Amino acid sequence: MTIPLLGTLSLRGFTHAWFFLVLAAVLALLAAYVVAQRRKRRRALRFANFDLLASVSVPRRRRWRHVPAALLLASLALLTTAMAGPTDNVRVPRNRAVVMLVIDVSESMSSTDVAPNRLAAAKEAGKRFADELTPGINLGLVEFAGSATLLMAPTPDHAAVTASIDTLKVAERTATGEGLFTALQAVAATADVLGGGDGPPPARIVLESDGKETVPADPDQPRGAFTAARAAKEQHVAISTISFGTPDGTVALGDTQVPVPVDDSTLQTISEISGGEAFHASTLDQLNHVYDTLQSIIGYDSVPADASAPWARLSVLILVAALGAAVVVDRRLPR
Repeated sequence: MTIPLLGTLSLRGFTHAWFFLVLAAVLALLAAYVVAQRRKRRRALRFANFDLLASVSVPRRRRWRHVPAALLLASLALLTTAMAGPTDNVRVPRNRAVVMLVIDVSESMSSTDVAPNRLAAAKEAGKRFADELTPGINLGLVEFAGSATLLMAPTPDHAAVTASIDTLKVAERTATGEGLFTALQAVAATADVLGGGDGPPPARIVLESDGKETVPADPDQPRGAFTAARAAKEQHVAISTISFGTPDGTVALGDTQVPVPVDDSTLQTISEISGGEAFHASTLDQLNHVYDTLQSIIGYDSVPADASAPWARLSVLILVAALGAAVVVDRRLPR
């Protein structure tokens, strides 16, 4: 829960949970307060003139006289929560990460079922993704049709990747496995160069394609897409796939319109094997939305961070309210 001026009150975990033992003291104070009030009432009733008491009693004051004490106890409980060290997840940029953008440029990508055509829309969305990717991430680019080409080795210069995306052109056939193997080689080479850290840099492949692999015919063959996905899993490189297009796509071959429906199943299997996520987009807006989602997944790590300050501020605020209520109701500090 987020409170203006105070911050987000989070209870995702505690670094000093043993501080909650202090709540026993708060409960003891509550019990002592209840006992003291009952004894006070018994003494008052023992010696009171009931006719006189009824004529001078003030119902409103009786009703509100416990508010200062209640606020004070609430303040102590909140302070105890703050001392227990609550944590919240904070997004931290992945400055050492490696991301390979692998884009299909096979002939089916010239289909106009996505305006102006699949490849043009893919290029526009890919450039937007590169421009908005977290600074410091090493981004690379691979194109594939009948073979695969590393157009840009992973680099923090995202503008260079954007310029490379502009050079993508349609070619024949679809060798998805070759595209993935080329990306994995680039990831391994970059990991050797980067060094540092406690292990290899986190890496991910983003595969955007619209059709079934044609080279080889069986994706389980040594250079096939499913084999590449298993290799990625062994190297701890998840593959996020984007199947782009509609079931109604066609391309012109001479005077004939050849159907090129989008193939979701192959790309979904690739993502499942490697441990990544599968997305589908049939418009440029949907494709941009998918890339926005990938930005949050790829660009940042969620790490626990201290979140005690909002609880402490709320505790102080309620303590001030308790003192104010004591002045208004009892004309003295709560006891």
